[in-house]
Amino acid sequence: MEKVNIVLTGFMGTGKTTIGKLLAETLDFTFVDTDQLIEEKYELTIPEYFKKYGEKSFRQQETEIARKLSSQESLVIGTGGGMMLNPENSNLLAKSGRIFCLYATAKEIYQRISQDPGASRPLLAGNNPMERITTLLKKRKKGYNQFPQIITTGKHPEDIAQEIIQSL
Repeated sequence: MEKVNIVLTGFMGTGKTTIGKLLAETLDFTFVDTDQLIEEKYELTIPEYFKKYGEKSFRQQETEIARKLSSQESLVIGTGGGMMLNPENSNLLAKSGRIFCLYATAKEIYQRISQDPGASRPLLAGNNPMERITTLLKKRKKGYNQFPQIITTGKHPEDIAQEIIQSL
């Protein structure tokens, strides 16, 4: 098999990190989480980065990371939920990899992120996170739909990883 990168995009809570790590282990690739790269570079959590520098700066960091990662191979790249909605980022990462969009229902996403209390989600701040998830999913639908969809609702991560491997 060619050593192209595998890029996982999709909304938060769809399984990008869990499935990405499984894929990397199975294929002997390296897993990279773009949000984690930003956190390590700035020694700030994503919510702290948003608060200090704002979303526009965050999106610029994502593009810088896309440039760097596009020149590497044998990576499984888990992107932030909005990273691949920027055409520049998706074009850069498509040059060296296959992009898959992980999809889950709003209800499933809410359940998953509710079970991950250590994870802070700045875009879901407020009183009604379920409503915010639904709104953001609708807003991002067109952007996400440009990539092959992998449904993660009600599936085991191992099965999803195998589905992606078979499609390579």
